[in-house]
Amino acid sequence: MGLVVVLSASEALNHYHCSVTAFNDIRGRLQFNDEWKISLRHTYNVAYASLWRLLLTEGKVLKALFSADQGRAQALKDLIEFKYGFQTTPSGSGAVNGTENEILKCLPANTVFIANESREVIFWICQKGKEVQFRRKEISNDSSLVDVSTFFQSLIQMACEEIGARAHVKCEDRSLDETTNENLSNSRSPLVDRQTSSSNFTKCALSTFFDTIISPIQDLLLDSELVLVPEGPLYLAPFGAFKDSNSKYLCESFKIRLVPSLSSLKLIADCPLDYHSKTGALLVGDPWIQEVSKLLQLPCAREEVQMIGRILHTTPLIGRQATKDEVLKRLPSVALVHIAAHGRMETGEIALAPNPTPASKTPVEGDFMLTMKDVLSVQMRAQLVVLSCCHSARGDIKAEGVVGIARAFLGAGARSVLVSLWAIDDEATLEFMKNFYQHLMKGKSASESLNRAMKCMKESDQFSAVKYWAPFVLIGDDVTLEFEGFE
Repeated sequence: MGLVVVLSASEALNHYHCSVTAFNDIRGRLQFNDEWKISLRHTYNVAYASLWRLLLTEGKVLKALFSADQGRAQALKDLIEFKYGFQTTPSGSGAVNGTENEILKCLPANTVFIANESREVIFWICQKGKEVQFRRKEISNDSSLVDVSTFFQSLIQMACEEIGARAHVKCEDRSLDETTNENLSNSRSPLVDRQTSSSNFTKCALSTFFDTIISPIQDLLLDSELVLVPEGPLYLAPFGAFKDSNSKYLCESFKIRLVPSLSSLKLIADCPLDYHSKTGALLVGDPWIQEVSKLLQLPCAREEVQMIGRILHTTPLIGRQATKDEVLKRLPSVALVHIAAHGRMETGEIALAPNPTPASKTPVEGDFMLTMKDVLSVQMRAQLVVLSCCHSARGDIKAEGVVGIARAFLGAGARSVLVSLWAIDDEATLEFMKNFYQHLMKGKSASESLNRAMKCMKESDQFSAVKYWAPFVLIGDDVTLEFEGFE
C-alpha cells in the first residue's frame, strides 16, 4: 500500500507557495520564449489554482485574489513589461508592478475578477475606495456536470446556436476557413470545440449567462462601466448580449471591456506617457488573396477602410497593396490600426496580400498570413487596434488565457484591441464600423463608442439581430483618441 501524507492547512499553503515560486523561477529562466512559458503555466496550473483556493478556505479573500491574478496571463505580462521597458523581476516571481493597494487604486469602478472552482463561479468585485467584495455562485447539483468550464463551453455553444451566429451569413463573411455559402449556412458556431455537448438548460443561454455571471453581483454594480477579468472559455462569451428577466441586454446598462489580468491592466496604466503614438493610422482593407485562396474578395471591407480613410485623411492599403511586408513595416509607427480582412477560425490570424514572389514561385503561407509570431516581433505603439475580421477574438484556451492574435497585439505593445467573437457579415460590419468611428471621432472612448455602436445596430431595422451587433469585444485599456493631426 502507498503512503498517504496528510498536510495541515499551513503546511499545504507553504507547499503551494514553494511550488509557485519554483515554477515562476523556471519561467524567469525561459526569458523570452513565449511558447514555453505558456506551456509551463498550462502544465502546472494545479499549483496556482490550489494556492488561491486554499487561501479562500482560510478566509484570506484579498490574498486569494492576488494569488489568482498572479497566475493569469503570466507570459503576456512578461511581454508587456519588456515592450514598455519596465525592469522585469529576475526570477519571474510574478511580482506585480506596484503594491496590491496601488493595483486596486488604478482599477475602474466596476472591475470583476472571475475564477472557476469545480462547480462554483468565484467573483471578486473591486471598486475604488471600497473594500473588495466577494461572491460565489453554485452552478448545479446535476451529477452529470463535469465542471464549470465544461458548463460554460456548452452554454457558449448553445448561445451561438440560438443567436444564429453562423446561419445565413453572406458569402462575403470574413472567415478564412470557409469557401462556399452552403458551408457557412450549415456550419455550427466555432466558438467552442464541437465535441462539447450542449446541456439541458431551463432558460435560453443568454438568460442563463446573465443569471450565472451577473445576477450574483448585480447589486454591487453601481457605475456604467464594467471591466471583466474572465477565465477559460468565458473569454469567448458575448457579455453584451447577456439578457435579464426583462429581456434587457447587458450592453444597455454597461460599457463592457475585458482585461487579461489586474496586473496587466496596471502595467498598461503605468506605461511611459510618450510610449504610444499620438497620430498616424494604418488602414488595411480587402487584401488581394485570389492567388492563395478560393475565397471571395470583401467589397464592404474595402468600403469600410475607404470610409475611415476619408475621415482621417489617410490612404488605406487595399487589394494588392496590402501585402504582409508592407503591413509589418507600418505597424510600429501609428496610433490606430484597422484591418478588415479574412481571419482564421482557430487563432484569428489574418490573411493579407502575398509578398511579391518570382513568377515561377507559388506564394506559401509565410508570404501572406499575419501570424501571432509576426505581430510579436513588432514594437507596437498603437493605442487602438481594430481587427474587423472573423474570429479575431479566438485562440487556444490555456491557463495563460486565450492565445490568439488579440493577445499578440497586446503583447507587442498595443494599448487596446477590438476583436470579433465569430464570423461577421461584411455588410453588417461596415455599418457597425461607421457607427463606431462616428462616436470615436466625437471624442468618445473606445468602450463608449463600442457601446453606442451596439445600441445603434440593435435599434436598426436591418441589423437588429444579436448576431450582427454582439460579436465585438474590447480588450485592454479604454483609450480616447485625439484625431487632430492624424494623417
